Amino acid sequence: MPWSKKWFQFVVLFSLAFVWGSSFILMKIGLKSFDNIQVASLRMGFASLFLLPMALRHLRGLKLKDVLPLFVAGFVGNLIPAFLFTKAQTQIDSSLAGMLNSLTPVFTLIISVVFFKMRSRLSQYIGIGLGLIGAMGLIVAGKEVALSNLNNYAFYVVVATICYAVNINVVKAYLTHLSGIQITSLSFLFFGPVAAYLFFSSDVGGATQNPDWLIHLAALAMLGFIGTATAMLLMNTLIKYTSTVFASSVTYVIPVFAIMWGMLDGEMVTLYHFLFMGIVLLGVYLTKKGS
Repeated sequence: MPWSKKWFQFVVLFSLAFVWGSSFILMKIGLKSFDNIQVASLRMGFASLFLLPMALRHLRGLKLKDVLPLFVAGFVGNLIPAFLFTKAQTQIDSSLAGMLNSLTPVFTLIISVVFFKMRSRLSQYIGIGLGLIGAMGLIVAGKEVALSNLNNYAFYVVVATICYAVNINVVKAYLTHLSGIQITSLSFLFFGPVAAYLFFSSDVGGATQNPDWLIHLAALAMLGFIGTATAMLLMNTLIKYTSTVFASSVTYVIPVFAIMWGMLDGEMVTLYHFLFMGIVLLGVYLTKKGS
């Protein structure tokens, strides 16, 4: 695949935004039968299981110096945020969660400059600012965000975005000599047993009381296979070939696809939505131009 081509990097970025923007639907379906702990553990457990054959294939070539970065990528970059997000969304609305999720590129840039001494251009700072404005504008356009829900649970989302930012920088700084398949499969191998333990130590019997629980389980399996495992394969490869700031700007594009889903569902789309979409796209372009 032409990973070094800019046009292909944009295709991957927008594909990731589409997949992750659609994942909220599958998560919502899963929550009809399973609680937030079970949803997160099933999501990550299915992803780990999907990647297991690839992990076993590459396990023999694992070097000691890569163990700690892969451990960070697995736990800090994936497992912990999965539980933080599902916990937060039991008490705050999705719009507020989306706004807070847009902080990921901001934290990514801060961590890359302060801790990893990576150089950034002015266009990246401008791009991050525009992307943040555009993403938040898309989220609040035409609806009222319940800022009254800004409680301690919002802190979980903020911590999750910091985890994402740390993960992106760690992968870029220490793991780019590995392929995206190696990074993703081996990092998921570390927490697979933990996800399984957390699920089976919960009230599994209570979750199966819903007559449609198998359908809801299938939705979470799809979320794990496509929305987590496959998406992270693409993300980790994208980080290898581009800047951390550009890769993290995927969170700005997610609200664009949320609006498109809304259009298909008959929701009203105004000129403000298109204006903020344009701001998002300009912001993402500038983050790429500065890399």
